[in-house]
Amino acid sequence: MKIAIVGLGLIGGSLAKAIKKNTDSTVYGIDISEQVIKDALEQEAIDEAVAGEHLCFCDLVIVALHPKKTVEYILDNKDSFKPGGIVIDCCGVKESIVNAVEQPLYERGVHYLGCHPMAGREFSGFAYSVDNLFEKASFIVTPTDKTDPTTLDTVSRFALEVGFDRCVTSTPKEHDEIIAFTSQLAHVVSSAYIKSPTLEKQAGFSAGSFKDLTRVAKLNPDMWTQLFLMNSDALVEQIDNIILRLQEYHDCIAQKDEKKLYDLLEEGSRLKEKSNVM
Repeated sequence: MKIAIVGLGLIGGSLAKAIKKNTDSTVYGIDISEQVIKDALEQEAIDEAVAGEHLCFCDLVIVALHPKKTVEYILDNKDSFKPGGIVIDCCGVKESIVNAVEQPLYERGVHYLGCHPMAGREFSGFAYSVDNLFEKASFIVTPTDKTDPTTLDTVSRFALEVGFDRCVTSTPKEHDEIIAFTSQLAHVVSSAYIKSPTLEKQAGFSAGSFKDLTRVAKLNPDMWTQLFLMNSDALVEQIDNIILRLQEYHDCIAQKDEKKLYDLLEEGSRLKEKSNVM
């Protein structure tokens, strides 16, 4: 299979390396940075650097850009993709992306499928890409009534082939509602938590809990601003819920209500154990 990857950052670069490691596919790279292209070629993450006009030869095009750039790139190049070929994106929101690009590609005879590789690192950019980033990770696919069943099967098999642990199928709307809780809210909470004035005094007093809760406060503000605002309704609902829960803890601690506090802590511990998330 001939595969083009647009955007060789952490995700795009890691996908390129995983594809080269685990398949016989030919990988073409597109990136605005000449240095990134040079590094990708030297590391044999891609076979060749190409331009947009070469997309017509590719069976699969993976767009691994920030959300706004993803929409812009797909729409700007909708006439360049191979008719009958497949285009997927890697964005952390789906409904906005799918609504913007699916119909124009459908009209051109190009098969589109919204996807979300559930993997990442604290650092971004090709320099931090690795060929095993997706081990034990989920690959979410969000088909619609316009999705060709063969496309869904091809992309799902591709994800497993390059190293993902499993494929999860969802609707774009359901994806965004769940991801608001499992990912976006965690980034909001981490970013807010680290703004305590006590941060300046934490050296020597912090261990695993502090590190765990602050890890995702280090983020790309441009990308996450786009993700939050493209999923604002679902995310605001999750923020409202955690504010309500925090108020419960606040009130029983302020009132020294030992029984209520115990019940809240016990409930949280039980839900964590039940979730089977390590």
